[in-house]
Parts: sequence; structure tokens; C-alpha cells
Amino acid sequence: MADLSVNFAGIRSPNPFWVASGPPANTAYQAHRAFAAGWGGVVWKTIGDPIVNVSSRYSALNITGARMLGFNNIELISDRSVETNFREIAEVKKRWPNHAVIASLMVETRAQWHEFVRRATDAGADGVELNFGCPHGMCERGMGSAVGQQPAVTEKIVSWAREVATIPIIVKLTPNITDITSAARAARAGGADAISLINTLSSITQVDLDTLVPEPNVGGASSHGGYCGPAVKPIALNMVQACAADPTVGLPISGIGGIGTWRDAAEFLALGATSVQVCTAIMHHGFRIVEDMLEGLQAYLDSKGMTRVGDLTGRAVPTVRKWETLNLNYRRVARIDYDRCIGCNLCHIACEDGAHQCIDLVAPEGRGTGPGRLPGKPIPQVREADCVGCNLCSLVCPVEDCITMITQDPGVPEMSWTDYQEKLARGEMPPIPPHP
Repeated sequence: MADLSVNFAGIRSPNPFWVASGPPANTAYQAHRAFAAGWGGVVWKTIGDPIVNVSSRYSALNITGARMLGFNNIELISDRSVETNFREIAEVKKRWPNHAVIASLMVETRAQWHEFVRRATDAGADGVELNFGCPHGMCERGMGSAVGQQPAVTEKIVSWAREVATIPIIVKLTPNITDITSAARAARAGGADAISLINTLSSITQVDLDTLVPEPNVGGASSHGGYCGPAVKPIALNMVQACAADPTVGLPISGIGGIGTWRDAAEFLALGATSVQVCTAIMHHGFRIVEDMLEGLQAYLDSKGMTRVGDLTGRAVPTVRKWETLNLNYRRVARIDYDRCIGCNLCHIACEDGAHQCIDLVAPEGRGTGPGRLPGKPIPQVREADCVGCNLCSLVCPVEDCITMITQDPGVPEMSWTDYQEKLARGEMPPIPPHP
């Protein structure tokens, strides 16, 4: 069986699954429950000068059949005393010596950074995570994303922590920035041992149309908050890959953002993460979700002949390329399984109004035995010669594996957009005709 243990910037953990800094990592009680359930590490809820938090604090983006697809949080850092937090970190580390315990920190001055890094070390923390990501509340005070959005400030504060740190420094990056790699490079320049990303996105999830106040409602007003949950996963994957692919970053990555299953975790690992952190899914389903994550990742690695988590880390990074290098001669078309088709015709509507008008409605006779076969009711048929392989029909189809994308080999050499431009300049290709 594959070995699930990881070494993240010198921090050892029995598996790559860590509880992210947030409400599920606020107390020793929660850390004990997390480790007992099977989590490999806990990143403590951010410690700094204690905050008095508001009520209410959370809102969510829900769609039919999916609760908390996106989650909005205006809760700030720990509201408990510094002494209590560090005392409980020491207690947890003593009880769970083989698990990763990371102290997340957020303060202002150089003297405070020195003090808090030293106190985290004295408490037995395996590492510190510098929170440069929070996009609400703390950034208005010059912390959180106010630091993470300015690479020069990021580098300076990391260097302050580096002056006294004897344990690994992880820098948590904000996604509320144009180029995540600039912040990652600044973290490295300041002396960081690793990075974690992404923190939450600045957001407003909804407005109550009766009160005309966004949620969460705090006495008739609200505030922009930090957005997380499954909805942010594509953004997080993109930024993790960008940092992993940049040779000037070159730091271990802890991936965060919308992870709720072993598949999500495996995707982050494939795009360059060494460990992964989970928060919103725990708030939704509890600590025991890690059981399925461990079992699923173990089975996946075994099925691929991989002996350790590191065999997966970064495997997908080089497959993400610049658009102009992709093969223009690669061709895929949509194909319908008429034994599965229910005749809803959503694919036709989507293609007709939102794509490339290459799905016709035809008589059902002789086309499978699917449940959508009704006398006189037409069913969809793809005109493969006109199909551009956009995938839209397969994405809107409500039936699993009813519409699949089939690769067709046109028997011509690969050609990228860059190749096309060069051949066009040499007069070897016809110009692109105007759109009709």
C-alpha cells in the first residue's frame, strides 16, 4: 500500500490532510477530535491580538441540490487570549507528537512578529503560517491581504519572522491579487520555507431582497467577507499550478480552496501541492470526512502504481501550457448514446442558443431505446462535420455518460497557433476567413 506520510518543508505528517486555519481549528478540543478522526495536521486559527467578533458571521451561495456551494465568512482571527492559544498548542503537541501542529499568526510590528514566532516555537509548534491573506476586517487594519497584495511588504515581514524563526515558515497567500506568483516570489525572497494558498476571496454572496441588506446581517448592515468552499476550487487550482510551475518560486505548497473529497485533494497534489488543507467541508460535514479522503487517496495511488504521495505531486503541472502552444489540429466531437438519452433536448437548446448550432432535432425511429422515445417527439443528433468539440452539450446533459467527447484523428501533423502565424507570414497558409 502507498505510504501517505508527507514531509512538508521539514514538517512531518502521517498524511497530507490538514485542518486549515479557521473555525474548525480554534481550540485544543477541536484539534484532539481532528487527530482522533485521522487528520494529519492542524493549522491553528490565526493568533494575534484577540478580536471581538460580530454576530451573525456566515452566509452561503446555495443552488438546487447543493448547499454551501460557496461560503462567505466575516469572522476574523481568534477571539481567545494569546496565552490560551499557545498553552493549548503545547497541550495538543504533547498529546499528538507525530502530527503536524502549525501556529497561524497575524500581528503588525517587527517586535510583535519576533514575540509571536518565539512563543509559537516555545509552545512546540512544528511551524508557523504567516497569514497574509484575510480579505476582510484585518486588511483594513493593515494586516492580512493588505500585506499579501504588496510583494515588498510581504518580503519585509517574512524577513522579520526569519530573523528569529528556528522552525519552518509558511506564508499564506491571498488570491485577491493580479499575479499570485509575485507574492510567492516575495515570500521566498524574505526567507519563507513554504507557501500555502489560497486564502479566501473578497465577496458578497447575496442580498436579502426584503431588507435590502446583504447576508450575513449585523444589525441592519453587512460587510464584504472571505469566500471559500467548492466554488473557489478552480481558482485555487489555477494559482497552485502557477506557483508550482514558476521556477523562481521553488517552494513546497500546501493547497487550500474547495477541497472536500479525496479527488479534490488528488487534483491539488497533481498540480504541485505537497499537503492540502480543508476548512469549509469540515464546517459542513464534520471531521470524519477525512476517513473517506484517506481511503480514497490510498486506493487511487495504489491503482496507479504509486508508492507514496510524492509520486503524485506535480505530475500534472507540465500539462498546463500557454494557449498558443496547443494543437489546433486536435479534433473532438460529441456523440450521443441513444440508449441513455431521455429526450430532454437540453443539448440542442444549449448548442443552438449558446454554442455552434450543430445539433439538430430528428425523428427518433431507429435511434436507440432510451426513455425519451415518445411518438412524434424529436431527439437530438450531432452533425459531427460541424461540431467544434466545445463540450457544452456534454456539460449540460443531465444523464451520466449519455454524451461523450470522441477524439478524431484527422491524420495531419500537430500545429499550434504560433506555428500557424509563422506559416501565414511565409505565405504557406491561407488567411483566416472572415466570420459569416
